[in-house]
Amino acid sequence: MGQRSVILIGNFDGVHLGHQALVTKAVAIAHAQPTPTRVIALTFDPNPTSVLRPGAEPPRLSTFAQRQEWLSHCGVHDVRQLVPVPELLDLSPQAFVDQVLMPLAPVAVVEGPDFHFGKGRAGTPAVLKELGTERGFAVHIEHPIEIDLNDHTLVTCSSTRIRWLLARGRVNDAARVLGRPYTIRGTVVQGDRRGRTIGVPTANVQTDQVFPALGVYAGSVKLPDGREVPAAISVSTRPTFGGNGVRLEAHLLDCPTSPHQPNLPGLPEYGWEIQVAIHSWLRDDLKLPGLDAIRAQISRDIARVRDLATTQHQSRGNNLAHA
Repeated sequence: MGQRSVILIGNFDGVHLGHQALVTKAVAIAHAQPTPTRVIALTFDPNPTSVLRPGAEPPRLSTFAQRQEWLSHCGVHDVRQLVPVPELLDLSPQAFVDQVLMPLAPVAVVEGPDFHFGKGRAGTPAVLKELGTERGFAVHIEHPIEIDLNDHTLVTCSSTRIRWLLARGRVNDAARVLGRPYTIRGTVVQGDRRGRTIGVPTANVQTDQVFPALGVYAGSVKLPDGREVPAAISVSTRPTFGGNGVRLEAHLLDCPTSPHQPNLPGLPEYGWEIQVAIHSWLRDDLKLPGLDAIRAQISRDIARVRDLATTQHQSRGNNLAHA
């Protein structure tokens, strides 16, 4: 038998505080073993609902690459993608355990109380415990994690809750459940190019992750070279110009460009990866009377973003000073 493992199974969309608690438990179990034991996360991607009920799958909170990064940071040694093909989804709970888990030499499986697996979601925590007893691995079912929101509501950490909060523009509360700001990873593509004509060029972000509610947000952008800069972020239908469809565009502060040299130094104009972290809501998506009003409003938005970025930087400095 090869190296033993502690296994986690799920979608892990967003890798929120509840998911992180499961990883912490799995790591503790692995460390308690008498021989080296790895922690393996088996991650469904895309969501199985996309195969079982196409079009009914929940909006995506994270890419698989993000989940790999965050789970590894929490202590997972190996993040493996489970592609929900019919052959996998049609396995009975017993066959799933025998064909998917047992080759990994499990010493334990860690899950939440709502975990289901196998055809027709027939596998429950009780079924998993029974199969574990028969096949020689332990099953640990962990209690959900609860957290206070800004309005003092106590909620269970879940991907569904995060989507609900984002749909209402409550990005700060979403960050509380996630344990970090909601971050969209995408590709910079060509937009209408209106921003550069008024001195406010934006990066138009193409992604399959869900957007927060329409509005303007303060946040930050991580560039391919690792730099992180403040950004004013618009999630808009562009009502002033009769736009069609929702776009996410980010104006990067302290990254000057010009209409004649619109791309950032060292980067092509389009086609590069961007990571947009959304920190706080600023205002609604507004229809403004013309370019002068747009310029004035954007100037106010940028000033607020800069003030917030300065406050956050000072707060981090104070925290480090007292650490």
